[in-house]
Amino acid sequence: MDNMQPVQHQMMGYDRTSTMFSPDGRLLQVEYAKKTVKQGTTAIGMVCKDGVLLVADKRLSEELIVPKSVEKVFQVDEHIGAAASGILSDGRVLIDRARLIAQQHQVTYDSPIDTEALVKDICDLKQAFTQYGGARPFGVSILFGGIDDEEPVLFLTDPTGIFFQYRATAIGESENEVKEILNKEYKETLSVDDGFKLAIKALKNVLGKEFDIKRVDGAYIITQEKKFIRLDQGYIKKTLKQ
Repeated sequence: MDNMQPVQHQMMGYDRTSTMFSPDGRLLQVEYAKKTVKQGTTAIGMVCKDGVLLVADKRLSEELIVPKSVEKVFQVDEHIGAAASGILSDGRVLIDRARLIAQQHQVTYDSPIDTEALVKDICDLKQAFTQYGGARPFGVSILFGGIDDEEPVLFLTDPTGIFFQYRATAIGESENEVKEILNKEYKETLSVDDGFKLAIKALKNVLGKEFDIKRVDGAYIITQEKKFIRLDQGYIKKTLKQ
C-alpha cells in the first residue's frame, strides 16, 4: 500500500504546486526537485589541511563539444568557489546571485563575506521558491567551498533551502557510491593534492570506462593565499602521475 501513496497523491493533485502539502505532510514538487539533483553530474567537495577542493564531472554528451566550454565549478569570490549538480541553468542563476551578494558585501563593509553568510542568503532564496505560488523550486544542489577566518569550510545546499557543513561530501547521480569511498578513505590530514587524487579515484570508480580527464572540472583555494585557482589539464596530469 505504501508504494501506492505517491501515485494517489499525484492523482489527487498534491504535486501541482510547491505550496500544497500532501495529507502526510510532504511537498511533492520539492521532492521531485531533489530527485532531479540525483540525475545531475557528480560533484565532490573536500576540506583539506591546506585548503578546500571542488571537483566535478563535466559529462560531455557529444564528442564534438569543446570541453572547456562546459563549466561545473564556478568562482563566486576571490576566496569562494561553488560546484553545482542538477539543472545547471538554475545553478547559474543562483551562483550569479551569490556573486552579486559577495560584491555588495565587499563594497558595503570593505571586507570579504563569510562563506556561511553567503550560503544562508542563497538558501533563503531557495526556500522562498518552495513557499510562494507561480514558481517552481530550484532543481539544483550547490557545494560552496571557501576560506573563513583562516579556516577552509565546505557547505552543501539542497533544493529545500536546507544547508549543512561538511568535511567532505558529494552530490549528483553517484553521490552514494562516492560517499562510501569518502567515508572509508577521507582524512582531515589530506593535502589538496592528495584530496584531488582521492576525488579522481572516486570518479574513476563510478564512471568506469567512461572516465576521461577531459571530463574533470575543478578548483581549489589554499588557506594562506585565499585565492580561487582553477585546475588545468597540466595540474591534473602532473598530480595523477605522482
